[in-house]
Amino acid sequence: MGQTIQINRTIQLGEVLVLDTDRSLAGQDGEAFSSPEQAAADDTFPARLAGTLFAADPQLDHVFVMSNTVTVRRPAGWDEQAIAAVTELVAEFFRFYRPEGPGPGAVPPAEPQEV
Repeated sequence: MGQTIQINRTIQLGEVLVLDTDRSLAGQDGEAFSSPEQAAADDTFPARLAGTLFAADPQLDHVFVMSNTVTVRRPAGWDEQAIAAVTELVAEFFRFYRPEGPGPGAVPPAEPQEV
């Protein structure tokens, strides 16, 4: 349940990764977070997304969400694995259940229960 967010483009500029998505995640003013605690203090979609990203990668030190763009800073630099992890987290942010079957983020089918 929930829709996958399409990542239209990913741009890496030094320590910063910019993800352009197919839907709005915040207003035009944008929301910035510099720590997991700051993200946890708010209950907006951008704050929840920032909290998810901070929890997944402790090397992140800043998340900015404005309209359909997510900007993430990682002073340790980016490698393919870190980029893929952030991209997947953003893409699946609105997913309540992960897809079944092989592939990243898949969950095994539930075992049948006898009644």
